[in-house]
Amino acid sequence: MPQETILLHATIYDNIKIAKPNATNLEIYNAAKKAELHTFIESLEDKYNTIVGERGIKLSGGQRQRIALARIFLRDSKIVIFDEATSSLDNNTEFKIQQNINKYFKEQTIICIAHRLSTLKEMDNIFVIENGQIVDSGIPDYIIQKYDKKNFITDKN
Repeated sequence: MPQETILLHATIYDNIKIAKPNATNLEIYNAAKKAELHTFIESLEDKYNTIVGERGIKLSGGQRQRIALARIFLRDSKIVIFDEATSSLDNNTEFKIQQNINKYFKEQTIICIAHRLSTLKEMDNIFVIENGQIVDSGIPDYIIQKYDKKNFITDKN
């Protein structure tokens, strides 16, 4: 999942379904729920049939990002790469989505690229990269404690 979500000038439903063209309605709704998107969609006049506009112009950055997350939940790949996947989300929504990722992606390999260390606290290992080189690695408790003291790549930045 890239930082910049690419959306089609189509409905929310179609923009999620693109991840799995043969998906059922129930699978699409469940993916939207896991991405903390379903309640928002249901509040819209046209619900899942709402047109998002050219490149998703009618949606906020967080809403576009949640559509991309719904695609990831729908696809259910064995390897998932998140590149700043929750950067446009408020802290509460990010927390809920992190919980859902931890709950529903137990069998997948997750590679998560993030600047906020809080995004990585449930990962098995963290690698710190500076200027293209791995400069440190370890379990989240070690890395977060070490770099939080340096005020480096934490929620404060």
